[in-house]
Amino acid sequence: MLQAKTGSSTNKCAKTAGSEAARAAKEGMSGIKLAYAYASCEYDLDAMLAGIADELPGVPVIGNTSFTGVITPEGFITGEDGFLGIMTVADEDMTVGVASAEKTTCPVCAGEEVAKKAMEAAGKTTPPDYFYMTAPSGEEEFFLKGITKVIGRVPFFGGTAADNTIEGNWKLYTDKGVFADGVAVAFFYTDKPMKNKFTGAYHETTDMGVITKIDGNRTLMEIDGVPALEKYAAWRGEDVSKFQGGALLAETITSPLGVKDRLGDLVAIRHPMNGNEDGSMAIGNNLAVGTAVIRMEASVDELISSTGETLKELKSGMQAPGAFHLVHCGGRRAGIGDRIDEVAAQIKEAAGDVPFIVEFTFGEYGYEQDGLNTCGGLMLSFTGFEQ
Repeated sequence: MLQAKTGSSTNKCAKTAGSEAARAAKEGMSGIKLAYAYASCEYDLDAMLAGIADELPGVPVIGNTSFTGVITPEGFITGEDGFLGIMTVADEDMTVGVASAEKTTCPVCAGEEVAKKAMEAAGKTTPPDYFYMTAPSGEEEFFLKGITKVIGRVPFFGGTAADNTIEGNWKLYTDKGVFADGVAVAFFYTDKPMKNKFTGAYHETTDMGVITKIDGNRTLMEIDGVPALEKYAAWRGEDVSKFQGGALLAETITSPLGVKDRLGDLVAIRHPMNGNEDGSMAIGNNLAVGTAVIRMEASVDELISSTGETLKELKSGMQAPGAFHLVHCGGRRAGIGDRIDEVAAQIKEAAGDVPFIVEFTFGEYGYEQDGLNTCGGLMLSFTGFEQ
């Protein structure tokens, strides 16, 4: 039977925090196969991992830095000097292979490398039943392409590393070490299903247009032949100046863009990050010319309530959940602000007595049934594992 347990710490000493959180997360557990760990970028992460290893020797660890905190059944965990949340998973019938690969010049190649290493770590030569991925924001679609080249279409979940100030101080790590640019995965081999609910929980508006020009992968130049920032401002009924520069990031938390998958089952949110002087918009995920973009909307109240509603929907489709891994966008968390305890309460009520951990990311990964694995922003990627 799959079991899980969480632990946390806000100890100023990173190594002590690692030991404290791991000690709590192993209590009453045996045969632990994996530890998810999400921490503050303020910590000495090598020291933190050493503290975890003291309590969980030989247990594969995977995770990344999280934006401002984590949520466990204890509530929202944060601290000025650091924070750490861990969830351990045990199941005698499960095999897990954890691996990482730093990027050199080719993110697709790094994806291929990490997939091969994860299968080797699991002692397998076949694709996993599902996998978890973490990477920095920027090239996650290309890491995924490389992984898919090796194992084919396999359901996945996860999210990016994040820091507290959006300055690029984020890190990834496994029990083998810490790095800033690359990808880490956990491959799961099991006959017990996992279920993922990947949603922005936004409402579609009637404002939509076709991407007619991009620069690179993530700069939206034009919508319907009009400078993207100008088009967006007109949709909002505001002057373009309101959305220039970094102001666009916060202004679009409650009104981002979305792109539908080919079946219309999933709207992947595209978070505008910066309004540029040439009228273009920097976007948090890859774009494609000829794709329709839709302006989406949700109030802060809806951002909060959607967490409990999404988890309840996920749970309703499961027989006997043993654990929940919940990825919550850091941008949404910023928009929610000091009401984050309401999110913790929503999730705790929906989870009931099922252990869970929530990390806050700058990009989310998930899928919808009959659809492809997808990367998005401002989204919830809520995953449940059957006992």
